[in-house]
Amino acid sequence: MASVTLERNRKKRLEQSHPWVYASEVAQTGGNPQPGALVDVLNHQGRYLATGYYNPASQIRVRIVSQSPLEAMDTAFFTERFTDCLRHRERFLPGADAYRFVYGEADFLPGLIIDRFGDVLVVQLLTLGMDQRRAEIVEALVAVLNPRGIYERSDVSVRELEGLEQRTGVLYGECPRHITVSENGLKLIVDIVEGQKTGYFFDQRENRASIAPLMKGWGGRSGITLQTVETEGGAPETLPVNKSGKPVTFPYWDGATVLECFSHTGSFTLHACKYGAKKVTCLDVSAHAIESAKANVELNGFSDRVEFVVDDAFAYLRNQVKGLEERAERAGSAEAKPDKAAAKADTSKPMTAGGGRTWDVVILDPPAFAKTKSAVAGACRGYKDINLHGMKLVNEGGYLVTASCSYHMQPQLFLDTIAEAAKDAGKVLRLIEWKAAGKDHPQILGVDEGHYLKFAIFEVRSKK
Repeated sequence: MASVTLERNRKKRLEQSHPWVYASEVAQTGGNPQPGALVDVLNHQGRYLATGYYNPASQIRVRIVSQSPLEAMDTAFFTERFTDCLRHRERFLPGADAYRFVYGEADFLPGLIIDRFGDVLVVQLLTLGMDQRRAEIVEALVAVLNPRGIYERSDVSVRELEGLEQRTGVLYGECPRHITVSENGLKLIVDIVEGQKTGYFFDQRENRASIAPLMKGWGGRSGITLQTVETEGGAPETLPVNKSGKPVTFPYWDGATVLECFSHTGSFTLHACKYGAKKVTCLDVSAHAIESAKANVELNGFSDRVEFVVDDAFAYLRNQVKGLEERAERAGSAEAKPDKAAAKADTSKPMTAGGGRTWDVVILDPPAFAKTKSAVAGACRGYKDINLHGMKLVNEGGYLVTASCSYHMQPQLFLDTIAEAAKDAGKVLRLIEWKAAGKDHPQILGVDEGHYLKFAIFEVRSKK
């Protein structure tokens, strides 16, 4: 076996289960290691530490696949690892037919992502070591899961850092472009060919379910109360009644109004409707994404409660806030006049913004703003901007649901950025929920790179 010997003064990350060896940590190589081949990793004294695959073209020189000597990453190797992956998902996601089946380093298979959509698998081969073993991976997947089809979505720029070209296509069997799966009791149509990443984001599964308590309990704000009234048959019945004393027939009278930004396939919109939302605004800049969301909303029978908007989320939020500010300004000028005749709002000044709407719950689930360390400053501005405007649009005592999938946006920095936004917005936030990725995205302690998702629910109150 070829080998890589590490520098004496390196950080002892490998001993703490971190699976990467950087080029700067390598003192020398032995045995003429070939690109993509397995190498033993030794400390400066020549003591064995782990085995991984080697790529001299990458800054991550070795990616660890075993803490004990390993001769080959063959079909038997992948079959054993995939069996472990299946066992984990069946334990923590019993009955689920769609989930992240392989999560790279966290499943001890660095450079490999596999998502399961029923009987079709979508594979991403991100590194040279995995790319060279495409055939063995397919064989092992067939042996463990017996899928109808396996589709490759290795159309990601990170492959170029490994000296690889992007590629997509069918690897095995039949792979329909659109697949219907379920999540938390909802049906979802996934586009595995043109959808983002592998077609769907499973990491927010548990987080989507956590919005359930936010969706009901809002009818009282409209003056609707539950009262016991006599029906036509004379029997008393408890019904929702409005301020005028008339029974309310709309079944979702107690539901929240919800805005979901960066909706993609409308996953949060679907969950909001399932849990009782009265009206949901589903927004994404991509017309293709909105069409996907529409199909999912129709599939679940929620069309009468959802409106769709194709717009840039930043611009949409700003426009709504501007409308609120203009209305407040017009009302403020009238309040300054003492006589009743002048107490009406000053409408002489035209409204320039078309916004001014507010919601009980605002959901912000944007794509990664910081894909590199150098982008963090810009990302902070972006996260502050959307959260600042988002919380301004939350009705008093309502909720801001916000997330970041940028690894470089560390948890405390994310919270600090939201705190700065709250200060500027004049809001007091109460943290109700703080979560990470779901159980099909496990995390290895000591591998901070896997701790990328931050998800929070805040109650929003005004300081005044």
